[in-house]
Amino acid sequence: MKYGHAVVSRPECGVERTMQVIGGKWTTLILRDLLGGRRRFSDLKRTLGRVSPKTLTERLRQLEAQGLVTRTVYAEVPPRVEYALTEQGQSLGEIIAAMARWGSRWTPPGGPGEAAEHQPVSAAP
Repeated sequence: MKYGHAVVSRPECGVERTMQVIGGKWTTLILRDLLGGRRRFSDLKRTLGRVSPKTLTERLRQLEAQGLVTRTVYAEVPPRVEYALTEQGQSLGEIIAAMARWGSRWTPPGGPGEAAEHQPVSAAP
């Protein structure tokens, strides 16, 4: 959290800890795509569009190291590799679905830079 100019880390904050896992650029979108089932690297690259192969590889390795994604290599020629969510990765589905609902309701289809006729989000009392 930020207080003035100082950044204060609060390890007891579940939101902050979750963002440390899913907050990296492309990470949430990779998880979104894998919620639909097993995907090959080329499928992920195609659906994500502008992500570089290096970045996609790094994010997939991070997610695998965190126990959110499994990587299966098939002994074929050419080799086939598939990625899938673990049970822990699947548990993020509710969060991603909530993000999708929020984005559909509060952001314009072209992105946040476009003018929208949506009402701003009000803080809960």
